[in-house]
Amino acid sequence: MVGDSTSIGALVPTAKTEPADSSTEAPPAPAPPSEAPEKEPDVEEVDKDVLCPICMQIIKDAFLTACGHSFCYMCIVTHLQNKSDCPCCSNFLTTNHLYPNFLLNKLLRKTSARQIAKAATPLEQLHQALEEIQSDLRYIKEDIHAVEVRRMELYRRRERYSAKMRMPVDDPTSKSVWPSLMDKHSGAAVTRTAIAPGQGRMSSGGSQNRKADVKSSASPLILRNDAYGGSDTENLTQSGLALARKRRVLAQRRYWARLSSEQQTRGSNGLNREDYSKGLEDFQSVLSTFTKYSRLRVVAELRHGDLFHSANIVSSIEFDRDDELFATAGVSRRIKIFEFSSVLNEATDVQCPVSEMFTRSKLSCLSWNKYIKNHIASSDYEGIVTVWDVTTRQSVMEYEEHEKRAWSVDFSHTQPSMLVSGSDDCKVKVWCTKQETSVINIDMKANICSVKYNPGSSFHVAVGSADHHIHYYDLRKTNQPLHIFSGHRKAVSYVKFLSNNELASASTDSTLRLWDVKENVPLRIFRGHANEKNFVGLTVNSEYIACGSETNEVYVYHKAISKPAACHRFISSDTDEAGEDASSYFISAVCWKRPFISSNSAALASN
Repeated sequence: MVGDSTSIGALVPTAKTEPADSSTEAPPAPAPPSEAPEKEPDVEEVDKDVLCPICMQIIKDAFLTACGHSFCYMCIVTHLQNKSDCPCCSNFLTTNHLYPNFLLNKLLRKTSARQIAKAATPLEQLHQALEEIQSDLRYIKEDIHAVEVRRMELYRRRERYSAKMRMPVDDPTSKSVWPSLMDKHSGAAVTRTAIAPGQGRMSSGGSQNRKADVKSSASPLILRNDAYGGSDTENLTQSGLALARKRRVLAQRRYWARLSSEQQTRGSNGLNREDYSKGLEDFQSVLSTFTKYSRLRVVAELRHGDLFHSANIVSSIEFDRDDELFATAGVSRRIKIFEFSSVLNEATDVQCPVSEMFTRSKLSCLSWNKYIKNHIASSDYEGIVTVWDVTTRQSVMEYEEHEKRAWSVDFSHTQPSMLVSGSDDCKVKVWCTKQETSVINIDMKANICSVKYNPGSSFHVAVGSADHHIHYYDLRKTNQPLHIFSGHRKAVSYVKFLSNNELASASTDSTLRLWDVKENVPLRIFRGHANEKNFVGLTVNSEYIACGSETNEVYVYHKAISKPAACHRFISSDTDEAGEDASSYFISAVCWKRPFISSNSAALASN
């Protein structure tokens, strides 16, 4: 845990608005819990300003045209299906010239909320609370239904497999195996019974003898039962019966062992078994990993405070290539490098960094080079992307093409000289450490909150945007994204890859989502944490997703389960001493330490 900071943090952008100069302003502060009551606007004036020019009703889901007019989304789309001009000014217009009007939508929601709050009765408030509970119950029922369907499927498969194993006669391999086993292990009594019918019918011809032999070889169980039910049974003593019974049981056991061995051999040779299901292994794997970890425990604490910087929000935490060092950065304008083993094993009040770099502006993101151990990249509030050498504490390259605050930077996993960045200027830029200018530039229509390389490709990049979408690009063809993933209701603050095909995203709508970038489909929605305005951090590994919460908690989700697998609330002693509200503290950054195994399962969180 990295602690000792206040609740003033970077807010997730929600529109293409010009951010204030971050080098001179104080850290952006969230709105106070209670605000002065606003003056109620005249209802008639508000209605005139927000009427749709097409339907003459209050605008619903406002969209802005390139010529500056706002309409209901359905109204303007329906109009453009018949005509290609603006209903107000008759300028040429298509659906490609429509953009979400975030500001107007926000104002309309506030106006509607105030009206509902005034007119709402206690019964209506109770009704709203019940609707929220019903929504939660619906998601719980979906998970229960999925588990029940899988349980019934596995039960039916087990029954079919058991039935098949109980009928060895239907298996052609068992017909040749069983007689030899019985003749070898069942003794002389069974052998005499199998031969006797042939001897009795020898005079009637060889064909009947051959039929009897075929019958005896095809039905050894029936012949064996007749042996103990005929006249030969009377001549056997009790000890003989017991010995024969033991031999019969032993023969059955050896038969089943041999049959099982042959089936395993056929499976290893690539033959598909009818009732084999890989889903059983997947379900067992999910169940075992989900139940393996149930809680988080603080094992070390690092005081990240600074005498010269009271506001010391940590915006990013990242481990290096070998997971030996981790770096922190934030509004203090410093990159601090710590040795993980020292922080974990040395219980000291003050932990000194092994290296420290100073910057001109507040820092928003860090990314270690995946091949060059001592190289780390940073992005800051002035839009500068810098590559640092941790050993010399000097900058290797500085890129200043972004016009506004740069929120995210990431090194490629497969090309160590390539990195990508995203900014509030609505541009994604790809850089090469061997060149002084950007090599690829992607213009988008909304603020960029997060960028991430696909770990298995140097050409595919995921972009989280303030337009509520994730844009997945192929850098060889940047005129349009390969796919746009839609579902979030607010700005997408983080994107992280669990694997080459699985992408996790976080949003200020208090949800995480998992996507399949190969099939271009959503996989799962995760709910439990609270995130409505701040960057709270997101980190992933092959099985788990962790994020922060504005309730000063860390949540851990398994990628196959929608509900949290574990969570931990941090209680700061500074809160009681300073008399501050505990609800103003939140998690600002999280990071897994790889590999995530039982003997070394560690994560860092900053609050």
